[in-house]
Amino acid sequence: MTTISLQGKTALVTGAATGIGRATALLFAQAGARVVVNHLRQPEAAQAVVTAIVAAGGEAFAIDADVSHAADVQRMVDEAGELHILVNNAGIIQEKPFLDTTEDDWDRMLGVDLKSVFLTARAALPGMVARGSGVIVNLASDLGILGRENYAPYCTAKAGVIGLTRSLAREFAPHGIRVNAIAPGPVNTAMVSLENMSAEWMEKELAIPLHRVAEPEEIAATALFLASDLSRFYCGQVLGPNGGSAMP
Repeated sequence: MTTISLQGKTALVTGAATGIGRATALLFAQAGARVVVNHLRQPEAAQAVVTAIVAAGGEAFAIDADVSHAADVQRMVDEAGELHILVNNAGIIQEKPFLDTTEDDWDRMLGVDLKSVFLTARAALPGMVARGSGVIVNLASDLGILGRENYAPYCTAKAGVIGLTRSLAREFAPHGIRVNAIAPGPVNTAMVSLENMSAEWMEKELAIPLHRVAEPEEIAATALFLASDLSRFYCGQVLGPNGGSAMP
């Protein structure tokens, strides 16, 4: 059996205090990576992730930064030090009819879910180019492929993540940098809950061939694969751990 190792690598995971980001940070640490746990005003949750990693013999630290703001992103990347892996996971979602969607709603959604990927990649890539290697994994969504009524900004942002992933993959592959994306289906996180979504939407999320939501660890496993040398021939790909919701 091949063991996936990220030994000697530093990985920055955005939105890593909870959900998929948390699971990814923990799994990367288990594989030997030094993990930078990004969060936005969630110090206790982020520190819990760091504590769990350190208790297991790993290395991690947390950075509070708003990934939709360029100055915060640059400070975060500077504090992280030499980066080998960037996982753009931070995201938000909102259910609202299109005609009720405000300009602020639109700007906030695209700022967190799409602009952040541009900002973090722009900050991290110069160091990767100088070194001649690096990996970027962007979290998109099956809704970026399928579309969904009442989620226009989210679907637009996640479709944009896919387009940005492919563009960066083509531009930076000659520099030894691999850029790929993950487009999950429904995942058991705070985002996919009755607190954030209507019962009707939740019913649609479960109307997929596997008839269940994924656990965050199942998506993190895909991120680990893409971050590792096992995926060294993957470039500009969108992997879909989605329970069969989208079969492109």
